[in-house]
Amino acid sequence: MPEPRRRVVVTGLGCVTPLGNDVASSWDAAVRGVSAVSALDDPAFAGLPSRVAGSVRGEVDAGDVEPKERRRLDRVILFALAAAREALADAGLAAGGFDPERAGVAIGSAIGGLGTLLANHVAFLEGGPRRVSPFAIPMALANMPGAYVAIKHGLRGPNFAHVSACASGAHALGEAARAIAGGAADVMLAGGAEATTLPFVVAGFSNMQALSRRNDDPARASRPFDQGRDGFVIAEGAGVLVLEAEEHARARGAAVRARLLGYGATADAAHVAAPAEDGDGPRRCMERALRDADVAPCDVDYVNAHATSTPAGDRVEAGAIRALFGAHADGLPVSSTKSMTGHMLGAAGAVEALLCVRALETGLLPPTINLERPDPACALDHVAHKARSARARIALSNAFGFGGANASLVLGHGGA
Repeated sequence: MPEPRRRVVVTGLGCVTPLGNDVASSWDAAVRGVSAVSALDDPAFAGLPSRVAGSVRGEVDAGDVEPKERRRLDRVILFALAAAREALADAGLAAGGFDPERAGVAIGSAIGGLGTLLANHVAFLEGGPRRVSPFAIPMALANMPGAYVAIKHGLRGPNFAHVSACASGAHALGEAARAIAGGAADVMLAGGAEATTLPFVVAGFSNMQALSRRNDDPARASRPFDQGRDGFVIAEGAGVLVLEAEEHARARGAAVRARLLGYGATADAAHVAAPAEDGDGPRRCMERALRDADVAPCDVDYVNAHATSTPAGDRVEAGAIRALFGAHADGLPVSSTKSMTGHMLGAAGAVEALLCVRALETGLLPPTINLERPDPACALDHVAHKARSARARIALSNAFGFGGANASLVLGHGGA
């Protein structure tokens, strides 16, 4: 008979977000309903249809990275290093305490080090091939955030880089949990990182009609589920969670912050960018995650929706939630924290799972801000405007990406 699946717990959290450069400041801003979206004032963005973003501010603490080394690292790697450093410290693992052969990394990214690639392409066009940095290719690779985390911390177990658009971070968490549950690792640093607030990226998304053009009112541009939503707001950041086998965490006396109970993954198999109108892919994804967790729909206390503020996406997700949860959806709090952060693409699912952990720990549900005229086609309990106290024991976090990639995570209270 197969060995029973090991239970997976969360013991550490780390993040860099537009709301703050660590977990404490990001969570504090989230529960206060702060919008981190601001104008893109750099002249490089002048003339673009969308000129708002959720940007990471100031220097991030990536640890002992020498200035010379730091200058050649893409921002996406620095974000991942900072988030991983905080998560390890939070888990009490900064000084070790684990078998490095049994500790791995799974950090997803939708685009990776695109800033490095674009800068070196300009150097090539202006100065010829000798102007291209020998570090250009490795720093641009999507697996480099996770690879660098492993190098810096000596983690020699499994090392994955999930690239599934806006579902990347959630896929990384789910697959890392499976690696632990199946016995391939005891500890995994898992999540997502993205650094795509770049004129090229904004131009591309703008020309797809995907981004908000509320340039005169940045703080209110990201408005999931609102009738006036006109596209998502590009954002950047990273989120990393320390996942452990429960027996490994207990043996070293670690505090269990939450449990990763279940994971679901599906594909729409319908369109390169638009969600399938019937919402079947997201519905099946959430259903699989709940089945994996052995949790009934009526037991879910909170949903952190993918809801990006696009006209079609929010409506389709709301319909999928209604289809799965039935009458329970009437009293089920469903909020979109992208209303505050903007959309961090491959990092979004990881940061939002982290926010779910904090919601379970604190009994506070983060709000959906900017919801001034709720769209009847998205009718749910959106925790509008202000955070809400609630005794949440089970949370569901959704992340859906271009190409029809869907990922859902079920998280449980640490004392459950």
